[in-house]
Amino acid sequence: MKVEDLKSEKVKDFVEYCRKHRLEVDDSFLYEEDLKGFESNADNPTYILTNQEGKIIGAASLIMDEYNRRGNRARFRIFHSEITDASYYKQLMQALLQHTEGLEKVYVFIPLQNKPLMELMEKVDFSVERYAFLLVREAIDVPEWSLPEGYSIQSFRPGEDEQIWSEVRNAGFAKLKGNETPVTKEMVTKMISSNDYIEGGMKILFHQEKPVGVVRGAADEYENAPIMNIGPLAILPKYQGKGLGRLLLRAALQFAKEKSYKKTILSVNGENERAQALYINEGFKQVEGVACYQYCLNPTLNKEC
Repeated sequence: MKVEDLKSEKVKDFVEYCRKHRLEVDDSFLYEEDLKGFESNADNPTYILTNQEGKIIGAASLIMDEYNRRGNRARFRIFHSEITDASYYKQLMQALLQHTEGLEKVYVFIPLQNKPLMELMEKVDFSVERYAFLLVREAIDVPEWSLPEGYSIQSFRPGEDEQIWSEVRNAGFAKLKGNETPVTKEMVTKMISSNDYIEGGMKILFHQEKPVGVVRGAADEYENAPIMNIGPLAILPKYQGKGLGRLLLRAALQFAKEKSYKKTILSVNGENERAQALYINEGFKQVEGVACYQYCLNPTLNKEC
């Protein structure tokens, strides 16, 4: 067995490997649009494990984009071996470590039903940082709702509201695990130009003239069918606990209905019990769960490790 850097002549085989095993791992970044035109580079360092015939039997690829670097983290696109032996995972991990200078941790999401892979992560010195759950709502009916006096919801204005959006989102998520890293207005601009952008799907909640909440509906796919993904949904801390999150959620559900989506989907952290209760009360049902495993690169300097 040999661990080697992914070269251009092996990219096609790597993509096929990802397709073959994506249902065993978190497939958030293994959709066809993610794999199309994939290449191993500074933002996506990738290594493969090959057998004596040169066939790929394992792969490890990190996502080191702007957002992850801002948080001094890197996320695995895929971390998997067909041979369930911790030594092979350790070899792949060691190869990737040379690309992690300046980072505090790397993390990977593992579906809760994949117990063998979860056990392997612990043998490779990963530990659970948090749990997250995927919820789906199949009903298209939206409960009646109205805004309190002094509040209004406006559609996001590209070219004008990027700073507002980032500030509200960052304040609302400042203490939410996995989302603490602030986004910039430039990142919001990229959201607007992304393939999943739906015109009118980004909403801002105002109290008088003050922006106090944001929600986004984006085009997605689940079980080979179109679905609208709701998130982020963020409220300024001072305005939380007033029922405004429920109203923003219903505004997003109403938008999904207007766009003829038959289902909506969102994710929520396990420790965010209040948000979980809200979504379930609004008709969402849990369909999947994942454990977020972290590998601390500088445990003595990182208080979370």
